Amino acid sequence: EDVTRVLQDHETFSNSVSKHRSVPNGMDPPEHTAYRRIIEPYFDPERMDAFEPVCREIVSTLVRNTLERDEIELIADFAQPFAVRVQCAFLGWPEALHEPLIRWTVKNHEATLAQDRQSMSELAREFEGIIDGILETRRRSGAKPEDDVTTALMHERVDGRPFKREEIASILRNWNAGEIGTISAAVGILVHYLAVQVGLQMQLRDEPSLLLAAIDEILRIHGPLVANRRITTRPVEIGGRAFDTGERISLNWISANRDGRVFETPDAFRLDRDPSKNLLYGLGIHVCPGAPLARLELRVVMEELLGQTSAIELAADKLPTNAAYPASGFSALPLRLRRAS
Repeated sequence: EDVTRVLQDHETFSNSVSKHRSVPNGMDPPEHTAYRRIIEPYFDPERMDAFEPVCREIVSTLVRNTLERDEIELIADFAQPFAVRVQCAFLGWPEALHEPLIRWTVKNHEATLAQDRQSMSELAREFEGIIDGILETRRRSGAKPEDDVTTALMHERVDGRPFKREEIASILRNWNAGEIGTISAAVGILVHYLAVQVGLQMQLRDEPSLLLAAIDEILRIHGPLVANRRITTRPVEIGGRAFDTGERISLNWISANRDGRVFETPDAFRLDRDPSKNLLYGLGIHVCPGAPLARLELRVVMEELLGQTSAIELAADKLPTNAAYPASGFSALPLRLRRAS
């Protein structure tokens, strides 16, 4: 309830937390509103419908290749490649960037975990270098907005002027961080849950219409994102504690999604819950703009995994390794996937 209150009161709890400009995540209205209005159409139903066959082909190929092995480590062998390949396809980026982006994501997570600010700064510059190369290639080739999402962003205008290079880079960095890190974590969480809850795995094979609700409920119980920050704009009391102006607070998504005052038996998996209570994609003006793409990807990846296998099992002699904060999910997940007959 406290988290919901914060999310719905952007005037008191500002998203402008970082000293580094983040478009539009780190903005407040009216600036935030102008950028969100431009970004949201990139995830509208028409675009998602058009992208689904591309996403499914990527996933189907990955699953087929994965089934060639007796045992896999799901995160490195499947979840990360899936997230990167889909993101590159969505943005119109070349396959040559798949491995560099995976390496960058791993290094960025390690630097964040260690709070190594020098490495984090160097990695930010490295990512901007990747973006600069992508944008320059499009400028030289005379690419048109209808060619791909990245080129379309280059032609967007806000407040009567073209997007600045650093604004495009910030948007793409935010999309990549959400895509590669969060989606790969979500895939690991979903597959692990079904490997442990064999009855639910069998039910979803028999009743695939339940899959969307099951995905959201599993990720309510074990969220792929741990926390987010806000900064107070005035003195305020919340959760029985007084905060002065300019204090930073942390919103714990996982705790909020297991609030027993909102969710009866909060640790239990139930398909009859009210989906509007689930904070998986946030709430309020900063709700995740890419949620339609995330839902599409997670549905397709689970449809293909369940469709091409007869069983998803944990490896007999290797335990999963939990991801370290601030990440969620698993850093390693050894599995056996049994091919469908």
